[in-house]
Amino acid sequence: MYSDESFHDDRPLGRSILRGLMCRCPACGKGRVLHSYLKVRDACPSCGEDLSHQRADDGPAYLTILIVGHLMIPLMAAYFIAFRPEPWQMIALFGSGSILLSALLLPLMKGMLVGIQWSRRMHGFGEGEIAHD
Repeated sequence: MYSDESFHDDRPLGRSILRGLMCRCPACGKGRVLHSYLKVRDACPSCGEDLSHQRADDGPAYLTILIVGHLMIPLMAAYFIAFRPEPWQMIALFGSGSILLSALLLPLMKGMLVGIQWSRRMHGFGEGEIAHD
């Protein structure tokens, strides 16, 4: 398919993921991808890259639930074993912690998925265009 010498990835996945996690444009790394909490801009304000092709849909929510669940469940078990708190204390502590962590992670996951889609040229991203550095 591709030889190592002839293939050059002009949109490295790792760089795009990191830029997405910072909610920055996957092309230039400067412009903000989101213009409100979860609304993706139609284009990067810095380089003009068209971001309207993104189709993150429910992906950020699924990833957020996966991460929060994998962090909170072991913490809840350890906390319960160590301190034997009342049920209302567990609900208050871990319920509010889960909500806060979810609210913080959701925009990061959205930015990351937009970066992945841009990097892999999914859904019409960059047909024939060269990445901006």
